[in-house]
Amino acid sequence: MEDIDSIERSALQGKTQIIPLYEECVQAGFPSPAQGEYPNSIDLNQELIKHPASTFCARVQGDSMVGAGIEQGDLLIIDRSIEPQEGQIALCYLDGGFTVKRITWRKHLLYLTPANANYPEIPIDKNSNFQVWGIVTYIIKRTF
Repeated sequence: MEDIDSIERSALQGKTQIIPLYEECVQAGFPSPAQGEYPNSIDLNQELIKHPASTFCARVQGDSMVGAGIEQGDLLIIDRSIEPQEGQIALCYLDGGFTVKRITWRKHLLYLTPANANYPEIPIDKNSNFQVWGIVTYIIKRTF
């Protein structure tokens, strides 16, 4: 993962790419009349990455988080500088592998909770080789 971490981090800190931004909200219900061209622009690095030195991307494999809207092939933006909190979705290192799960505390015990009923919760105990690698801040989906 360290190789992926350094590759993704360097890619995120690369050149700024400004793209057009249509500032009016677009309707997801009934259509509204078009309001004109793209009046402004947006830099997705600036918009999506608050801490560039501690942010990287990872592509999702598997379906354990589909109930949270995270699906196979999605690209996650993960920030290592964010302190893990109850209910956040995190990339975790556990006993030699990586997994994306929701952080859950119950009765002073930590669990990694999937968002798919086909997968069990994972209890974390003192014998676990465990570390939160970062908090998922954005999910980028391909729609086609």
